Amino acid sequence: VQILKLMNSNINNQTKDNEEIFFFQTEVNQLLSLIVNTFYKKKEIFLRELISNSSDALDKVRYQSISNPSILKSEPDLYIHVIPSKANNTLTVADSGIGMTKSDLINNIGTIARSGTKRFVEALKQGSDLSLIGQFGVGFYATYLVSEKVIIYTKHNNDDYYMWESLAGGSFRIKKIPPIKDLKRGTRVVVHLKDDQLEFLEETRLKEIIKKHSEFISYPIALEVEKIVGKELNTTAEKQSDEQKVSSEQTKTAKVVKKELQVINNQKPIWMKRQQDIRDEEYTAFYKSITNDWESPLGKKHFSVEGQVDFKAILFVPRRAPYDLFDTRKKMNNIRLYVRRVFIMDNCQDLIPEYLNFIKGIVDSEDLPLNISRETLQQNRILNVIKKNLIKRSIEMFFEIASDKDDYVKFYEAFSKNIKLGVHEDSQNRSKFAELLRFRSSMFNEEIVSFRDYIKRCKEGQKKYLLYHRRKRKSFERITFH
Repeated sequence: VQILKLMNSNINNQTKDNEEIFFFQTEVNQLLSLIVNTFYKKKEIFLRELISNSSDALDKVRYQSISNPSILKSEPDLYIHVIPSKANNTLTVADSGIGMTKSDLINNIGTIARSGTKRFVEALKQGSDLSLIGQFGVGFYATYLVSEKVIIYTKHNNDDYYMWESLAGGSFRIKKIPPIKDLKRGTRVVVHLKDDQLEFLEETRLKEIIKKHSEFISYPIALEVEKIVGKELNTTAEKQSDEQKVSSEQTKTAKVVKKELQVINNQKPIWMKRQQDIRDEEYTAFYKSITNDWESPLGKKHFSVEGQVDFKAILFVPRRAPYDLFDTRKKMNNIRLYVRRVFIMDNCQDLIPEYLNFIKGIVDSEDLPLNISRETLQQNRILNVIKKNLIKRSIEMFFEIASDKDDYVKFYEAFSKNIKLGVHEDSQNRSKFAELLRFRSSMFNEEIVSFRDYIKRCKEGQKKYLLYHRRKRKSFERITFH
């Protein structure tokens, strides 16, 4: 779809103001209309999405700096700042990430709708939870749950300073602006809050949201807070005596409001802690922070491997299958790869096989080089060892879930196709995946059983088994057994 530019009849004036106006694409307009007009209680997710976007921008600039350290020269510190302003009714999320070029502003935010935009609109119409917005790659638009206007200021090393602005009324404008003194590189998103959303300016509320949704972001998230401090004031007092006038200094203390940045999140990676020191609530919070899921995981596996290779990992099984589980256009896995705590990529196709693409989590390697490329990864021996271990531990996790019948029913309904693909594609682990298969049985109405359970119920000396395939249970029930 071509970018639609709203042509201004006064061309000279448009050039003079250095401003261009664009229409949102149809899919983006539909999404914005749904967001603006929906009644949704958990509006706090907008802040989670903005912080997540800032974290991604910081990941990009840090990764690029591995091969080109000069990228960080303009702004060496990597940070996320959350700045409320009660005077202006605005909440600003600022970062020193990669920043956006003019082209990025047009393509990533306004006009060229990603495939996820349309799918998310369809999912919303079918009753999906709005908090899933981040999983579709369109989390920025959640700002319109609470805002009447959004302004973005951004600076990329390879481009000028730009401002993006929209009221979500079908169009947005982009303008080249003079340099901003304290923005050397990165992005500031200024959310102009609606009158009924001013709770998001309160310090206590903001701390609660950041702790809840962004505790394990690997960069410092600093909230601007107000503190009342005492300031000494020297005053001169005069006393008149019979013999002489006496001057004396008296010290008074005045209360002054001071603003300062206070780091809110715990930046120590959770996978570096001892397992016995981590509460289930912390695992759940970490899972939600890396997946944008609103539910707790169905299963988890936290482990470390030492010897041939050294790495730490945490794997999770979600409670539901993602909407695009078998969509070949999406990224092939959901494992974030770190090297010595430095984020490298989240789409390393050789890290885990495609049939386990629903597994989410992180891997932190001590052995891979920091500047490794995607092409080099494909031939990397260390990565092959990590992959074998991830498959092995994933299977262990599935058997742990299977120890609870109710949980395994949920798991099997969501991911049975993946288990069957494992049987078909993984010759080395075929027998283990086969043990995870479940079947309907003529002995039970609803319960699914393993082949091992079926064998246990066989009569002594029985050598033949009947396996019958039907798409629907009703047709199976009409069969007469002899």
